[in-house]
Amino acid sequence: MTIAPGLSGRALIKGHAAGTDLLLLIDPEQEVAVTAADVVAVCDRRAGLGADGLVRVVRINALSGAEAFRAAVPEAEWFLDYYLADGTPAVGPHLPFGDACRMLAAVLDSEGLVPLDDGAAITIGTRGGARTVTRLGGQWAVDAGPAHPAAVADPAAVPDDEGWDTVVRIPGLDGERAALSLDLCGRHVVVALGEEAELDAAGAGATAAGGQVDYDPEPDAAPSLELVVPMGERTDPGTGDRVGLARVRVLTSGAGPAGGAEAYCAAAAALHEWTGEGALTDYLLEIPGGEVGVHVGAAPLVDDAMAVLTGPVDLVGRITLV
Repeated sequence: MTIAPGLSGRALIKGHAAGTDLLLLIDPEQEVAVTAADVVAVCDRRAGLGADGLVRVVRINALSGAEAFRAAVPEAEWFLDYYLADGTPAVGPHLPFGDACRMLAAVLDSEGLVPLDDGAAITIGTRGGARTVTRLGGQWAVDAGPAHPAAVADPAAVPDDEGWDTVVRIPGLDGERAALSLDLCGRHVVVALGEEAELDAAGAGATAAGGQVDYDPEPDAAPSLELVVPMGERTDPGTGDRVGLARVRVLTSGAGPAGGAEAYCAAAAALHEWTGEGALTDYLLEIPGGEVGVHVGAAPLVDDAMAVLTGPVDLVGRITLV
């Protein structure tokens, strides 16, 4: 008996990008009736294949009710039909679509549906708007959109003057920590730590039984909490540009899977904001399992995007369900 009857006979491709893992279903003409039960079954990490969600790779022209989107974004041929691991559609601009779009572009290229040479870009439709993905050699860059200072009710400090607005108490760390709140595809709260040992201690504290992060003031919705340890800077030997270095961990996620392009872009945006005048625009972030680059400011790849993340996409396997 198949684990997902509605997907019987269909191949699923598994991909990883910046802490997000997804299953991708190639279904250009929307021939498959994707159900919540099937999504839950294949994403289950014990009985299924294990993933943060499932993406149907589908042409926009095959989607019913997409006429307005096609008219608004005529350059987008493909749509990210994204379902979270609980079977619900990923809906709204507050969800992390960046890494899913990077994986979709990589799959389109690997399957020969849209060959993408170095430097080529593709616009992908999502339920939160259009995203642009650019191939840069073996890396894939995605625009995460603009980052804005968040509106915080009764902030503990004035962010324009102090660089922070929220007090955070984190399991595993002593005392209270100052944090900056940003809106970038959802609410992010970013905390700078003084040393790497604190980053490791916070990770252990968050996974301990009963570990609870407290915010003052309390946000209206659960934010994504990013912890950053600045590590100085270096000069890129190829371009001569200065690049900021940092270790980053996403301690708790807001909507959608933990980690991902938007969380790391928020961390880089906070580093940029804290520096102020003369801040670097390019950052190399060490994240669990690898590194990603983030450009903050006037984007060289995508018009009107404040943050662009570049990193690898790993397509690790394919399985055909019986």
